[in-house]
Amino acid sequence: MTVENTRAALVRAGVELLEETGSPDVGLRSIARRAGVSHGAPRRWFPTHRLLLAAIAEVGLQDLADALESAARASDHDLVEIGRAYVDFARRRPAMFTLIFRHDLLEDSGANLRSSSRPIFAWLVSIVEKSGGTTEPEATAASIWVAIHGLAVLFSTGALELTIPGVDVVDMIRRAVHSSGGWL
Repeated sequence: MTVENTRAALVRAGVELLEETGSPDVGLRSIARRAGVSHGAPRRWFPTHRLLLAAIAEVGLQDLADALESAARASDHDLVEIGRAYVDFARRRPAMFTLIFRHDLLEDSGANLRSSSRPIFAWLVSIVEKSGGTTEPEATAASIWVAIHGLAVLFSTGALELTIPGVDVVDMIRRAVHSSGGWL
């Protein structure tokens, strides 16, 4: 296996195990076993466990960005549909969604995840700017993200549906978007 193939195989194996186990606590030996490499191989390509977890999270961030962009294209940049894609990602891939935002696990990893996450927020700000109706697009985008993220967490864990049976996710997203800026 080449360097890039081994590195990619380790990340892919980590993503698979994360999705299967539902826990961001996937171990290096398990990842190595899944990738078909020696148990010491992960340390060669990822000097720390956190660095490997950050590489796995980066895959998740890219997948999330792709899902949001796809929803934006399909809906002419409708923030409710983008919010729906965000919540759907969290529901379909709760372990990945959790890992992406586990800064306690990922900080000091040596990876620069902000270089992957900042463009997503900047993209949201640009959509808010294009929609008009606000003089503070960054603050409005942040309010929308906070509201939708909260819904995504509650839906991905099943907590909201347990508390409010039959809750309509699209209606909740619409309310969150509208109350975040009141400009839609």
